[in-house]
Amino acid sequence: MRRKEKEITDHAELLAIIAKAKICRLAMVDGDTPYVIPLSFGYHDNVLYFHGAKEGKKINLITTNPNVCFEFDHLIETVAAEKACSWSMKFQSIVGFGKASLVENNEAKKFALAIIMAQYSDKQFDFPDKMVQATAVIKVSIESISGKQSLPTQ
Repeated sequence: MRRKEKEITDHAELLAIIAKAKICRLAMVDGDTPYVIPLSFGYHDNVLYFHGAKEGKKINLITTNPNVCFEFDHLIETVAAEKACSWSMKFQSIVGFGKASLVENNEAKKFALAIIMAQYSDKQFDFPDKMVQATAVIKVSIESISGKQSLPTQ
């Protein structure tokens, strides 16, 4: 990272940013073109989970090439200035890389779906087998992760 003073090196701090995130942007490879989409997600033990339809572009891309990149960000504030080039942002962000795979086992899918729901609610949910069978669950095993921040001065 070019600006070492902005690097987040504390793993617990990275996890805190993930915990407060509401969207994860998942980037996939479409031939020689990047393809990125915002998704609901869950995080557990160095793995990201996503869900969706069992067919479509996202599933096709992941099964063709499992290499993915992901991004989270938290905008804290916009910092206005007199000159346009002096404006800035106070933020925290994470970028990481991993390998995506489809979760096939229904019990493993239920576990992943519970992780996803835990990102958004403290409530416990039941997942009917018919619904689970009709849902694709994507597992991204994280290979590397880094964070960057520019925080407000106190």
